[in-house]
Amino acid sequence: MALEDYNKKRNFKETSEPEGKEKESSKRLKFVIQRHAASRLHYDFRLEMEGVLKSWAVPKGPSLNPSDKRLAMMVEDHPFAYRTFEGSIPKGNYGAGEVEIWDEGTYEPIEKVKDKSDDLVMRAELHKQSLKFILHGKKLKGEFALVKIKNPKEDNAWLLIKHKDKYAVDKDYNAEEYTLKNSKVTAYLNEKDGKKKITHPKE
Repeated sequence: MALEDYNKKRNFKETSEPEGKEKESSKRLKFVIQRHAASRLHYDFRLEMEGVLKSWAVPKGPSLNPSDKRLAMMVEDHPFAYRTFEGSIPKGNYGAGEVEIWDEGTYEPIEKVKDKSDDLVMRAELHKQSLKFILHGKKLKGEFALVKIKNPKEDNAWLLIKHKDKYAVDKDYNAEEYTLKNSKVTAYLNEKDGKKKITHPKE
């Protein structure tokens, strides 16, 4: 079962994360990018495929600059219902911390195949370990690629790369600069840093 690893890692009596259940993929495939402050801040890049969310953890976050080849570590599949998840994961649970949606929308393969659904096309590309797709998000738009790194030491390491198109930029792109001012993840990080800085005087 595609979601077996996801379910094994979570205690649903404690976390409000959705339980792992598959669904039939929709005609217009969805994507979501979640900003996740766990042991370290990272961005979770998720593509609807095969009734689940194929997922990658992107430490530096996505970029609209084609020069930025961002490391993306493939992780376990997540249920489609996770697409709308925001909130706190309790201490002691896998991925403990704060999660918020950074961007979301629909996506489609760059190269369509006659008589094949977008889902089947993307599944075939995933099998070939080279995905090329168009994002229709609020922050991320245009063509992207996810390519597996041929490195036996890191079997789950990929690269997330922006293609050169009208949405591409040539300046430095920092995903952190495009977060909401009232971000709960930022507030969580500030509180965490504040606790680290507290020093107790010697008695």
